[in-house]
Amino acid sequence: MLQLRERVRARKTLIAATTAGTLGAASMLAALGPGTGTASSHREAPLIAGDPQADNTDVYAFTSPDAPDTVTIAANWIPFQEPNGGPNFYPFATNARYNIKIDNDGDGAADITYRWTFRNEDRRGNDTFLYNNGPVRSLRDATLLFRQHYTLTEITKDRTRTLIKDAIAAPSFVGKASMPNYAALRQQAIEAVPGGGKTYAGQADDSFFLDLRVFDLLYGGDLSETGTDTLRGYNVNNLTLQVPKSALALRGNTSRNPVVGVWATTDRQGAGVGVGKAPAGQYPQVSRLGNPLINEVISPAGLKDAFNRLDPSQDHTVKPLVNRVLDPEVPRLIEKIYKIKAPAVPRRDLSEIFLTGISKNSGGPIKADLNSQLLNKDVNTKHFTPAEELRLNMAVPPSSEPNRLGVLAGDLQGFPNGRRLADDVVDIELQALEGAAQTGKIVPALAKGDRVNTNDKRFGHSFPYLALPHNSGSGSAMPNGGAATGGGSTSGLQHPGLLGLGAALMTAAAGAVMIHRRGRTISPG
Repeated sequence: MLQLRERVRARKTLIAATTAGTLGAASMLAALGPGTGTASSHREAPLIAGDPQADNTDVYAFTSPDAPDTVTIAANWIPFQEPNGGPNFYPFATNARYNIKIDNDGDGAADITYRWTFRNEDRRGNDTFLYNNGPVRSLRDATLLFRQHYTLTEITKDRTRTLIKDAIAAPSFVGKASMPNYAALRQQAIEAVPGGGKTYAGQADDSFFLDLRVFDLLYGGDLSETGTDTLRGYNVNNLTLQVPKSALALRGNTSRNPVVGVWATTDRQGAGVGVGKAPAGQYPQVSRLGNPLINEVISPAGLKDAFNRLDPSQDHTVKPLVNRVLDPEVPRLIEKIYKIKAPAVPRRDLSEIFLTGISKNSGGPIKADLNSQLLNKDVNTKHFTPAEELRLNMAVPPSSEPNRLGVLAGDLQGFPNGRRLADDVVDIELQALEGAAQTGKIVPALAKGDRVNTNDKRFGHSFPYLALPHNSGSGSAMPNGGAATGGGSTSGLQHPGLLGLGAALMTAAAGAVMIHRRGRTISPG
């Protein structure tokens, strides 16, 4: 075991490496330029509009509230699905591999990959244009003319095994006449995974809630353009996996190694948008998503497509991308538009939140142990690599009273410690970008955030938790106005006594929430 001084030295070396980069950025970005990849997260990168089937929109990872010995990971694809978008609706691609990846030793590379691949069963032929020619009450009804089958594979460094073969995914929700009980179809589509898990593949409500008018000079230049849930009424394709925590932990030992990093990718075979003709049998990575909004508002336009080609283990080698974390654009824009002074750079707090995870003795300003893989007892610290991942400490139990602002409001199970469906990541990240994690104070002028505090449909209390898909047109988005229309507390940023991220970690739930570190149990502070 490294002594404390050695650990501090190792962490400072890692931060220095992060800032400097270890490879020439010019050559790396030339290899990963716009001609070689497409993008992810609700079409925010230049090429994604041409390949929505590969577009990974959001990733969630949390301890299952009704099965606390398990972790649920949900990943969404194909954004902005208008419910009436027939006749083909929204199938998964059959020449793509949809992946959820786990890094449990902190080197930025996947130790476990869960992979879904799909095939079509299309019985329409030249007889009809209809997706179904009668009510569908079962996934195997003859009236369902188009269905998708999938195989789920688990890939580790030692083996590859098939977990589920040729299961049926839930179809797109055509409407109430065609599918009078979509909830029953969803239930039929839930498959048991060997070892005690389960998985779902099919359509769902888009669980991300936010006002996307941030792109109109940060909500109109005067915060007048807030309160409208841009994604209200739209659906996505969803893959959700629930597995025992021991299946994800390093060496299968959750008590010694409770922290994992999570992200999702899409690999696309053949001629994809911006990919060109891939060699036979190869599947280049064309989409990637870990933490929300990173490629959306951290990466500049010229690097967005490149980001989606990178493996997290490569992140620290591309200095222009690292510099956008250490010196982000959003605070400078806020200073320019709203005259609120940007925090001083370099932003070591954001490096902890997005690149290394949060732990003590890191050289950063957040003096707390939360979700860095360096908290895992069996991690080789010499191989630890700063990488953009959604990190989850599986030892933090489900909150009895979840707060939409997560760790920022003292709810240690929330974002950025993983991400729950009801976490208000826009408001959390806005305050983090403005320095709440290092000052312990919020920016009052931005306290209301985007005023979209909840999802437009309530989330479920059991697997797969996401709301059922919409079956009527989205039309124009309806104002949310911060109303509690479902999915979590609306308290938080507006509370005058709110502590910042660092202070909350050191004081919230003192003596109640315990996090395992280095083989012993300690409090969050």
